[in-house]
Amino acid sequence: MNSNSLVSISDVNKEEILRLLEQARYFEENPNHKILDGKVVATLFFEPSTRTRLSFETAVNRLGGRVIGFSDASTTSSSKGETLKDTIKMVSNYVDLIIMRHYLEGAARYASEVTDTPVINAGDGANQHPTQTMLDLYSIYKTQGTLENLTITMVGDLKYGRTVHSLLMAMRYFNPTFRFVACKELQMPAEYKDFCDKNGIAYSEHTDFSADVINSSDIIYMTRVQRERFTDIMEYEKVKDLYTLHNAMLDGSRDNLRILHPLPRVNEIDYDVDDNPKAYYFQQAQNGLYARQAIICKALGIDIK
Repeated sequence: MNSNSLVSISDVNKEEILRLLEQARYFEENPNHKILDGKVVATLFFEPSTRTRLSFETAVNRLGGRVIGFSDASTTSSSKGETLKDTIKMVSNYVDLIIMRHYLEGAARYASEVTDTPVINAGDGANQHPTQTMLDLYSIYKTQGTLENLTITMVGDLKYGRTVHSLLMAMRYFNPTFRFVACKELQMPAEYKDFCDKNGIAYSEHTDFSADVINSSDIIYMTRVQRERFTDIMEYEKVKDLYTLHNAMLDGSRDNLRILHPLPRVNEIDYDVDDNPKAYYFQQAQNGLYARQAIICKALGIDIK
């Protein structure tokens, strides 16, 4: 396993997180470079993606590198029965870095163990999404001026939502207070609540997305109920429309409140929220470019400053 791989947000400590955020700010101010000249990066997306794949590929292009890969696994030899191990070892012959999204939890960790080429996890099932977490942290830092002592409300699919799992783990360094708003079918898994308990992180659980919860939040992190994670379509239909944020619900909220969402959204944020200055999800997606430029450079051992 290459030590520069990023498989889980737990692979980076507090100092490395803060360093990546500083580098993301540098890239926001200076997005175009040639520091990846001669480097080839593979983007292997075994699961659909828009923002993550395009932001990674844009990041490589703006840094002067080249991209190969696929966005549809059905067009690759995996559809013929090729194992993930064989795919990773074969691709490693051609590239300097592998960026991979996969539908199986643990796939990124496994990939990193069968190659010396650094691997960046672009999402593995319902497990982790560490690069989304870095852009989330950058978005929080930009809008709040700090990562310390914030109240963060997570709403919707907390069971399968890999973005909230990774963000929760990363915030352990910054003394957050979490509010978990979900129905019983989609509550935060016990392992992450245990993580909070072991790390002294305050949290409370709610089934009602109430005005009290909204009005005492610094960040509201909305999530989509992910149909692709459900084996029982009736269970999905039962819970998909339980939590929707409307503009009027923000009337009593704090001035510093910002609404985040990893996107895509379905109906969990009404379109009437989009013009509210507290809506930050499109800027959040843009921040993904800068955060991923920083992550790519770290994975390749390139110190930019």
